[in-house]
Amino acid sequence: MTATATITPTSFLSAPTQPTHPLGSRARVLLTSVFGPYAQDDEYGSRKLNPMELYHNQVTRVQGVFSLRMFHRSWGLMLIQANIAAPCAVLDFPDMERFVAEITANEYDIVGIGAIIPNVEKVRKMCELIREHQPSATIVIGGHVANMPDLDERIDADHIVKGEGVRWMRRFLGEDVDRPIEHPRIRSGIGSRIMGVNQSEKPGEVAAALIPSVGCPMSCNFCSTSAMFGGKGSCFHFYETGDELFDVMCDLERDLQVRSFFVMDENFLMHRKRALRLLDLMIENDKSWVLYVFSSAGVLRSYSMDQLVGMGVSWIWMGLEGKDSQYTKVGNVDTHELVRTLQSHGIRVLGSTIIGLEDHTPDNIDVAIDHAVSHDTDFHQFMLYTPIPGTPLHAEHKAKGTLLDRSEFCDADTHGQYRFNYRHPHIKNGEETELLLRAFRRDFEVNGPSVVRMTRTMLRGWQRYKDHPDRRIRERYAWDTRGLSTMYAGALWAARRWYRDDAAMSAKISRILKDIYREFGLKSRLAASLIGRYLRFTMAREDRLLREGVTYEPPTFRETNQLAVAATTA
Repeated sequence: MTATATITPTSFLSAPTQPTHPLGSRARVLLTSVFGPYAQDDEYGSRKLNPMELYHNQVTRVQGVFSLRMFHRSWGLMLIQANIAAPCAVLDFPDMERFVAEITANEYDIVGIGAIIPNVEKVRKMCELIREHQPSATIVIGGHVANMPDLDERIDADHIVKGEGVRWMRRFLGEDVDRPIEHPRIRSGIGSRIMGVNQSEKPGEVAAALIPSVGCPMSCNFCSTSAMFGGKGSCFHFYETGDELFDVMCDLERDLQVRSFFVMDENFLMHRKRALRLLDLMIENDKSWVLYVFSSAGVLRSYSMDQLVGMGVSWIWMGLEGKDSQYTKVGNVDTHELVRTLQSHGIRVLGSTIIGLEDHTPDNIDVAIDHAVSHDTDFHQFMLYTPIPGTPLHAEHKAKGTLLDRSEFCDADTHGQYRFNYRHPHIKNGEETELLLRAFRRDFEVNGPSVVRMTRTMLRGWQRYKDHPDRRIRERYAWDTRGLSTMYAGALWAARRWYRDDAAMSAKISRILKDIYREFGLKSRLAASLIGRYLRFTMAREDRLLREGVTYEPPTFRETNQLAVAATTA
């Protein structure tokens, strides 16, 4: 076993003991994700149950043809590549054969692998392959898998990096650790698909990914992100000020031709000074941008609706842990009223609820599920309460002796959508699997497809702000609700036909569709019928494929910086 150096976030700020590579910035670097496939059961921990599709996996899981399908690139690897001077290639979503071809056809001095805990066996196998084909390469492991306390005993790697990877890699290469962060050009989603139709990926149609910070100061005891970046109160800001963030967004707007941004920050609005300065700059420079953000309910309540609308916030991922939860993100906020208010301003809400908290039992779980479902959010995520290695919750269960050992539970199933990895005080014998599915099904049965809910919220926003006195606000809503009178009307027409035997859901969809007809007139009626008929065909085809067990995999990407091109052609 090769000696392993574990680098914690605090070491980035203190005198480091971290070694440096002898070649410095001349070292040839490969950064790679783990190999696929990702949506099939295999010997290395892939699970059909746990595909690499965030929304389909955790949010629209039971919605069938209405499920939102998309993939997300390995943003952390792209961020590191953009911020080191060494020649660097990124290999994203290879299969094993493609990975082996990469490390046999090219010589690398450093191979970095980014992974999550369910993929630990893939990391182990990749380390073996690197030792076989590139025996002189230094192997560096990062990502959430680095939170595993015994990882150094399970894989043959040289360095395990826990925490923010850009600074670690810069220091390892002997580069300036504190030089400004260059933001990579990332489109937030790839391969988007819904109702059997692939969505447009033309420039401007897909939001840019924006990464202002990593870590989360809320520090919930189950949060692996908070634990990974230093725990309670820790957060690493790549861009401290609103001015810095505004400049980055202008660059992304120009280079990717976008006006919408998926803000990958665990609680973006908590950094209030930065957010309000960004709002000022958007007003001063006449930017009608659209932002998709994560926020806690308590933080949201500290902003006025005018501020949220002015900042372009049109989609919010928000925790709804329940009125009796121990977690403070909701606080004393009336979350039902908050969700209704946000939706009335056209702001879509993705609620997130935990199943299996300490006080949940088979007898009271329906109360918790009904509480979540009653919010009628546009999307709703349900996750099992899971002690992830590295978190305080995991340490608590380890101290109590309630964690399952590896003979009882496989690391590949540590993803919150299947089973507990510990002995719950009230929910036993695998009951949690059915309880989680019950939550998804209840939400879908009561509130209907997310595309229908989202259309309703977008229509409310358009109706409220289409005549707003501020042109910047009018333009933001006009752009954000584009397609309401055509594509979304067609989606509702097709959805109503899909639910023709469900009188209540059909009536609900009809009410929204009639409001669209009333708002947009004959154009929307004609578009709805034409597009809707096409969607009924694609939905039937998709339904057949899903019943046959089809799964989706992301394409493979290989990208190099200019130095990497020069190094491989020298």
